[in-house]
Amino acid sequence: MVWAILGIVIGIIIGFAINFPIPLELTKYSAVVIMGILDALFGAIRAEVTKDQFNAIIFITGLLFNIILSIAITLLGDKLGLELYLAATFVFTFRIFSNVGITRRAILQNILESEKGKES
Repeated sequence: MVWAILGIVIGIIIGFAINFPIPLELTKYSAVVIMGILDALFGAIRAEVTKDQFNAIIFITGLLFNIILSIAITLLGDKLGLELYLAATFVFTFRIFSNVGITRRAILQNILESEKGKES
């Protein structure tokens, strides 16, 4: 988990340091890929915080699946003349908010249980 966050932070720093313009035709693809990556990342954070079984293989395969699926949906939408990337963006955004809510609730519950233990 720590390595995944460290890798993402290093990637963001490198991304800001390198001035690489993205062609206008590829911005939809970039957006859905980023949302897919964020979905996998927040899912991993939720699994870690809620004491679910975090598995690096599941994280990597979920990340790759999100990327491939989001690109395929966007490409299909381009071929059909539809803005299907919006559907992928909507679903990923919903899942991100869901994972963040579950994570927030679990952290708050841990804090409250810790405070309750100190009072006893």
